[in-house]
Amino acid sequence: MTQNIYDNPEFFEEYSRMDRSLHGLARAPEWPSLRSMLPDLAGTRVLDLGCGFGWFSRWALEQGAANVLAVDVSQKMLERARELTSDPAIVYRQSDLETLSLPEAAFDLVFSSLALHYVENLGRVFSAVYRALAAGGSFVFSTEHPLYTAPRRPEWLTHGNRSRTWPVDQYLAEGPRVTNWLGAEVLKQHRTIAATVNGLLGSGFALRRLEEWGPDPDQLAAHPEWAEHRDRPMFLLASAVKPG
Repeated sequence: MTQNIYDNPEFFEEYSRMDRSLHGLARAPEWPSLRSMLPDLAGTRVLDLGCGFGWFSRWALEQGAANVLAVDVSQKMLERARELTSDPAIVYRQSDLETLSLPEAAFDLVFSSLALHYVENLGRVFSAVYRALAAGGSFVFSTEHPLYTAPRRPEWLTHGNRSRTWPVDQYLAEGPRVTNWLGAEVLKQHRTIAATVNGLLGSGFALRRLEEWGPDPDQLAAHPEWAEHRDRPMFLLASAVKPG
């Protein structure tokens, strides 16, 4: 089962104070890039995996989506999402993505923002999404970049007369990693970029676009503190389609 850290009251309180939690998509730095990967939503049936507070689900309806099924493992997340939502075209459901059961060919778009790095059996999720999409349907998602799920090691390595900090810890060793975030020990699943791409292709998807997000010049001018993400991208974004 996916770790449900978001139902921990102290963690949820800290998460709720984050800028993107308070203000939604407009304060998510990767959102412009992720939005550019989306198809026209007019009349579409949308599945939002790891919906959180429901920011994307509500945005999708504003863009003309016919309906949205929004899924999250966290009861607290879903309670907040329902408080913020008034449109009955969005249905919120509590479910673990590891065991999620979906109807066949029921959606035109499956979207997921920063949820899949919590999933251990990503191949199962990819296969379930593939079956749930209609032919020609799109799968657009973001995950934490593996440079972040395999964090830096503190030791120094010496190469001749030069020393440097090794950027990641055993990048090719995939599996669970524990990191301290918002004052809690959070379990995430580290996997390489190749593993994510090959998982998509192995499930039958055609990859349309892959991006390692970093701030563009305008974003960097507005947020100089994001400069570190030019050296170490924070997010991996992908767009794929079910051939049809």
